[in-house]
Amino acid sequence: MAAEPATWTEDVRPEWIDYNGHLSEAYYVLVFGHATDAVMFGLGIDPAVTGTSLYTVEAHVRYLDQVPPGARLEVRTSVIGVTAKLVWLWHEMRSDGRLRATEEVLTVHVDAAAGRSSPLPDDVRQRLEEMRVPVPEHASRRIAVV
Repeated sequence: MAAEPATWTEDVRPEWIDYNGHLSEAYYVLVFGHATDAVMFGLGIDPAVTGTSLYTVEAHVRYLDQVPPGARLEVRTSVIGVTAKLVWLWHEMRSDGRLRATEEVLTVHVDAAAGRSSPLPDDVRQRLEEMRVPVPEHASRRIAVV
């Protein structure tokens, strides 16, 4: 049985609101990045302590609904894939009970001092495997004009 998704919450700051009166697209990515960091630190991956980190190598954001000023954001993160060095995450951003955006992100485990990829520690990989859920329907899609 898969673990519950990791959850990150954050309030929308006034300076994140764009000229259209809602959350600017760059700040969706910022909040998703904070959610990724929370998962990383929760796993015990900490550059200052372990000398390792997760680097994002690819991401795909779907902007599904506007986020109003002052909203409380909740990002639920699931693990949808793991290899020896890679962690594939699925973020869902909600506000007021509505799905506002998703982000699919592929990260690589890195030895920060060496500046290159390195295998995940066995205990971390095991925990990630235990957190793994089936790949969501909207993951692995591409942008196309039809």
